Amino acid sequence: MGGSAAKVVFTLLVTLAIIIPCLEAGIAEYDDFLKNQAEEAHTIALESYVPTPEFVASELNYHVHLAMQNSTRRGLRAPRNPAFGPCDSTNPIDNCWRCNKDWANDRYQLAKCGKGFGRRAVGGLGGPIYVVNDTSDDDMQNPKPGTIRHAVTQQGPLWITFSRSMRITLQQELMISSDKTIDGRGANVQFKDGGGLTMQFVNNIIIHGIRVKNIVPKDGGMIRDSYNHVGHRTRSDGDAISIFGASNIWIDHVSLSNSADGLIDVIEGSTAITVSNCHMTRHNDVMLFGASDTNPHVNDKLMQITVAFNHFGQGLSQRMPRCRFGFFHVLNNDYTHWQIYAIGGSSKPTILSQGNRFIAPNLDFAKEITHRDYATPEQWMQWQWQSDMDLLMNGATFNTTGAPIQMTYKKGLIMKPRDGTHVSRLTRHAGALNCYAGFPC
Repeated sequence: MGGSAAKVVFTLLVTLAIIIPCLEAGIAEYDDFLKNQAEEAHTIALESYVPTPEFVASELNYHVHLAMQNSTRRGLRAPRNPAFGPCDSTNPIDNCWRCNKDWANDRYQLAKCGKGFGRRAVGGLGGPIYVVNDTSDDDMQNPKPGTIRHAVTQQGPLWITFSRSMRITLQQELMISSDKTIDGRGANVQFKDGGGLTMQFVNNIIIHGIRVKNIVPKDGGMIRDSYNHVGHRTRSDGDAISIFGASNIWIDHVSLSNSADGLIDVIEGSTAITVSNCHMTRHNDVMLFGASDTNPHVNDKLMQITVAFNHFGQGLSQRMPRCRFGFFHVLNNDYTHWQIYAIGGSSKPTILSQGNRFIAPNLDFAKEITHRDYATPEQWMQWQWQSDMDLLMNGATFNTTGAPIQMTYKKGLIMKPRDGTHVSRLTRHAGALNCYAGFPC
């Protein structure tokens, strides 16, 4: 009898271990296709994991130094956009492509510009260019050619652009398949008042130059998630961008605001991600990196994310980001607004905050930048949360804990970051850009 009871308990635990992540992912039916996709995604995550993440951080600091040294000389001879003056690229990502007046004819150059943990994301590089010319989103299972839903579910690498400025209201969450670039340059592309963008069990995606706002939950149903699979989805949470079990993702120059849940949620073993040059406003729970402290798979220990050159702006409250388990490099961001805290976490994440500007709100209870949950002071005092060359303003404080993070040197690389006084310049053009063909962006 005892043996039978043990078997029942074991079976129940295994079942829960499968069902709970599926429910979190919005999966109503975990079929063989999705099981294989999840296994492949985990293999890619293991391959993408960097055992010495400090080196990736040092390398990015080195590129920031080079970019700022070169930007003054470049500005003297930079081509001009008649509407906005000379090209003013101010960080190593933008320096790679923005001052090229032929960017519209050389869109693939962007794929060579990634930095940080998401640096290997090349998206649709090598594939054809797909032009979205239809704003409709009427058929979830067999989307109409010319729509964004048709584009993101095509097979193989694809570089997705837009024929004109447009507002797209997604009737359900948009399931993006591997090896895609969504490139909004040259148009004002808004994903507004509908479902959000989801990357689940996928790899190698770039999202660039779009605006995502007023995202709401959607009921779910049968939704195409790739060229050869339609899956049954449960109700979505209303995240603007959701990354679940995905690797090698780069989100750059995206403007995000006011969604029902998070602006960017990264969970369930996702890794090798960079969030850069984004502008975020009017939201409570801004970015969640790791969703559960009791995840039976603890896949989020693989999570490595770079957050660099972003502007956390008006109307934000907390979670910029909120982290669990992994390694998070928060570099040269501008924190001009928060109401509760800026950077938080639980489950012993490692957080390296370098060269950021933190301007505390005029609220005595919210001067502290950091916030720790679900641990005693004796426990969280061991977590490695390090502030290095941050600029703390208006009474802001950063509670540093744990042993110093030992940065990895490589001959010829400068380790130290640019300090927080440079942030205004490094983040000057955060958010979706106004780009015109034939001129620097």
